[in-house]
Amino acid sequence: MGENTIPPTGRRRPLRRALVAGALSVLGAATAFAVPTTAGAAAGTLGAAAAQSGRYFGAAVAAGRLGESAYVTTLDREFNSVTAENEMKWDATEPTRGSFTFGSADRIVDHAQSRGMKIRGHTLVWHAQIPGWVQNLSSAADARAALTGHINGVMGHYRGKIHTWDVVNEAFADGGAVGSLRSSIWTQRIGNGFIEEAFRAARAADPNAKLCYNDYNIDDADAAKTRGVYNMVRDFKARGVPIDCVGLQSHFGQVPSNYRRNIEQFAALGVDVQITELDIGGSGTAQADAYRRVVEACMAVSRCTGITVWGVTDRYSWRSGDTPLLFDGNYNKKPAYDAVLNALNNATPNPPTDPPSGACSATIATTNSWQGGFQSTVTVRAGSAPVNGWTVRWTWPGGQSITSLWNGEPTGSGSTVTVRNASYNGSIAAGSSVTFGFTANGTAATPTATCTSP
Repeated sequence: MGENTIPPTGRRRPLRRALVAGALSVLGAATAFAVPTTAGAAAGTLGAAAAQSGRYFGAAVAAGRLGESAYVTTLDREFNSVTAENEMKWDATEPTRGSFTFGSADRIVDHAQSRGMKIRGHTLVWHAQIPGWVQNLSSAADARAALTGHINGVMGHYRGKIHTWDVVNEAFADGGAVGSLRSSIWTQRIGNGFIEEAFRAARAADPNAKLCYNDYNIDDADAAKTRGVYNMVRDFKARGVPIDCVGLQSHFGQVPSNYRRNIEQFAALGVDVQITELDIGGSGTAQADAYRRVVEACMAVSRCTGITVWGVTDRYSWRSGDTPLLFDGNYNKKPAYDAVLNALNNATPNPPTDPPSGACSATIATTNSWQGGFQSTVTVRAGSAPVNGWTVRWTWPGGQSITSLWNGEPTGSGSTVTVRNASYNGSIAAGSSVTFGFTANGTAATPTATCTSP
């Protein structure tokens, strides 16, 4: 229903016609004070608006554009998550077997971390953009060794920095029978079980990263390709194969009428849903309405945890002729931008999901802001096993500094903040959470926080 056929992610290929379609001060107990602000004020940027409900709103980024002032200004102001367009793919990271190159990807990661942004990893295993040596793998044993070696090398390099990895990308065939996989070096050498093998290797490589299956044309709840992915996820969850989320690429001309139901059906399997590569062709009111519908569909499902648009500006979009993004070629906000911002600001708070292992997670949410300062709450959540003691860390993106903190013990100074549990809230039952709070000077920010437990 309005489903579009899209060429694979990545290189700018011609579109098929079917795609119309701080230092820490004041330690100890909380201090009472008055704050001159209006509660519930709407956020003024996409990332800040998404963070209010515990989500992210990100953009795909090209390392080569990070020297362009307008590009970086828009990226830093509006988004709180990034995905590398091509810089983390196999041909970029391991062009020669066992020899890894991370320069361009590191540039994106360093930029994001310096500004407190989340980072999605894209992508580990794919049939496209692979170097010749991968295409020439001669046996199942050789292919398995290459697959595991690549996952270990890339995920090991970025361990603790990437919140979600697209482990396997676009493995299902378009059309045809439900559950049919596309022919690739992986199916030819390993067989259909390569997806499961990749996810198991990824969990071992970074137990705290979310592991996602990502694909296009799985937006229509009833399409054969969607049903195939759904059946795989259901099977994986039943058998304990590690999978934490499904990525909907959502390159649209027309949004399927059952898009929200599709998000709901995947979420009901016990996985998160992330909209990973959103762009919608068109202009004006029609484009704005389509973007609004997509964002509202995600906001309506608690396990829809974030949205990434595939690019910052129409100028560099792989679909530039369709003007599919939220900023035009001159970085002006389009009507679709306003529609998305309003939909994000209208979302209800979204409680964080459990971390994938028995570790802990931490999420920062701004609860109040005023000229020159803000107040935030940090939720520390245990996963599938109890936590006995926790430490939360984050890095301020722009000179913020804490003035008061309660229900935690802060240490250190500078832009990196470390907060340990108080004497009374270090033990958290499995699946439960505790909170601590703080006030700070500077512009309100919700940087990515990490949590560790002994």
